[in-house]
Amino acid sequence: MLTKKQLDLLEFIHIRLQRDGVPPSFDEMKDALDLRSKSGIHRLITALEERGFIRRLAHRARAIEIVKLPESLGGVPSAPTTSGFEPRVINGPHPSPSQPANVTPDEVILHARELPVMGKIAAGVPIEAISHVDHHIAVPGAMLRNAGSHYALEVKGDSMIEAGINNGDVVIIRETTTADNGDIVVALVEDQEATLKRFHHNGSSIALEAANAAYETRVYPEDKVKVQGCLVGLIRTY
Repeated sequence: MLTKKQLDLLEFIHIRLQRDGVPPSFDEMKDALDLRSKSGIHRLITALEERGFIRRLAHRARAIEIVKLPESLGGVPSAPTTSGFEPRVINGPHPSPSQPANVTPDEVILHARELPVMGKIAAGVPIEAISHVDHHIAVPGAMLRNAGSHYALEVKGDSMIEAGINNGDVVIIRETTTADNGDIVVALVEDQEATLKRFHHNGSSIALEAANAAYETRVYPEDKVKVQGCLVGLIRTY
């Protein structure tokens, strides 16, 4: 599923390729989508490429070709995939709709585990590092991984909204010091600031990527970033 910005950019590229035979420039894309900088276009193009909608051709300027189109733009429906993070959302205080019909609310509570909520985590500009327990929250055991300790954080900001993580959500984190590229992690920056971002390790640098085109990807030397945990689920209350 594409975000509105991703879909708008794909449609703009498609129209220009049909009309002119060449894709638009980054400046033209930026102006068409009313973005403040070209870095937002870079992230949108990367997202479209990762989802298999476009392909960038090496060693050629402005070389983008469209591989497929979504149904809304006249493309052929594709089979669902399981790649990427799909939030496992529990709409509190009600039990998860994924629970079997023969499981009662009391049984759900019995299988829940209490996790410490370690304050707020920035889904935006990094905030002061988190090191204290605000309170505890009951989390369904099915959401937790078998191995490792877990903790919870309240999300502050909107930089991960395109990954389904909203301001005010409580994210469930499995403690770990390592992550794979593409994982959503709690990252400690320069031992002072903590943030929730998508992790990419490239050579001697680490990129912390937002899931919102309004935010720029931040790149740090690898010794300035420590992984504190990986996202495994979230709880949303209304």
